[in-house]
Amino acid sequence: MERTILITGSAKGLGAALTRGLAKDGHQIAIHYRTSRQEAEETLAAIAKAGGKAAIFGNPLASLADGEKLVGEIIARFGKLDTLINNAGVFNRSRFGELTQAEWDEGWASTASAAFYATRAALPHLRGSGRGRIINIGDAKSDQPGLAEPAMSYYIGKVGLWMMTQTLAATEAPHRVTVNMISPGVLEESICSTPLAEMPMGRFSTPEDVLGPVRLLLKDSSGALTGSNLHVSGGWHLASLHANAINQAGSTKSLPDGTG
Repeated sequence: MERTILITGSAKGLGAALTRGLAKDGHQIAIHYRTSRQEAEETLAAIAKAGGKAAIFGNPLASLADGEKLVGEIIARFGKLDTLINNAGVFNRSRFGELTQAEWDEGWASTASAAFYATRAALPHLRGSGRGRIINIGDAKSDQPGLAEPAMSYYIGKVGLWMMTQTLAATEAPHRVTVNMISPGVLEESICSTPLAEMPMGRFSTPEDVLGPVRLLLKDSSGALTGSNLHVSGGWHLASLHANAINQAGSTKSLPDGTG
């Protein structure tokens, strides 16, 4: 059944790929952008050429008022909203000692804060639909808080988004709104410097890998699937977790007797 879907940060990258794929499935899409208007228009043109339904909405998503304005414009354009995909996020490669205040603020604001503002505004409409969906795009290590160099504020935002996912999954269940997270690993166009040799499957993940789980969560038959974190990393998050465990075990063995 057709859905009306807001995808934040969907002018380019993974968001644009999800937008094109879901529009091809017959859903009508609200393409959100913050500064990338040209890319948003290009994404819209590609969807229109393929016969899909979409519109673009520019908004900084920097306050609750911004969230209300964005959702209000979507309702005015489409008449409804039953799905929110919180995809926005600015990844800055600066390490902790190099992060400026602006970069620190941007990493957190573009992830957890933007999701908060969009979700608060969208919730009444998602509840009213009787089949609401919130899908938060996390990171393969969103549920494994630990080392975060570089892009610390971005990763802190993604960990916070996982906490938001679990909380809303519980509180929104009576309203038949499901809330889940999809956590990609290293995407093939990612600016992360992780080498291919560290990928257990011998390849990076792709937007199509992420699109599959999104389609699953949108199905009416997935109405009881909530509070989950679906890892789309080809096992990379497990490999890195295993490596950390080995390193910790090695450190423990080097301690004096009675302290490990």
